[in-house]
Amino acid sequence: MAALDTSLFSPDLVFFDITATIGTELFSQLRERLAPMGYLEDSWLQAIVTRENNYPTGLELDNISVAIPHVEPENIDKPYIAVIKPENPVAFEPMAAMVDHPVQAQLIINLGLKAHDEDQVAVLQKLMNVFMDSSACEDILAQTTGEGMVDTMVKYCKE
Repeated sequence: MAALDTSLFSPDLVFFDITATIGTELFSQLRERLAPMGYLEDSWLQAIVTRENNYPTGLELDNISVAIPHVEPENIDKPYIAVIKPENPVAFEPMAAMVDHPVQAQLIINLGLKAHDEDQVAVLQKLMNVFMDSSACEDILAQTTGEGMVDTMVKYCKE
């Protein structure tokens, strides 16, 4: 199984100033930022909205509420992992109907992976392990700079 490529984390892909109430608003703002950097195909916005509608990614865990939206590789120009800690939580539908209400995501990890499906599964598993760790979640949510967030995510994703 593939490991998480922590080089995909970058301070210029960490956003603290996004204000959205629902995932589709967040995706529109994210597209405005990622497209000029050369990460996205023109199809990305519609693809991520469609995928999120069909396969919701909101997770309400004991330590943190997150969403991990992603799209098929053909919608990505170059691989990335964007980390969004929005000003206020963003509503996402729950993954696999795990809860009966929208998840108020405090953290959104947008995966832009070009590799095979099993790599995506490995990355998701690694992130889930991080989010099950209460001290890791506390550390991640305490970050206020792009550099700090990248250092923190890399630290926990390498363990």
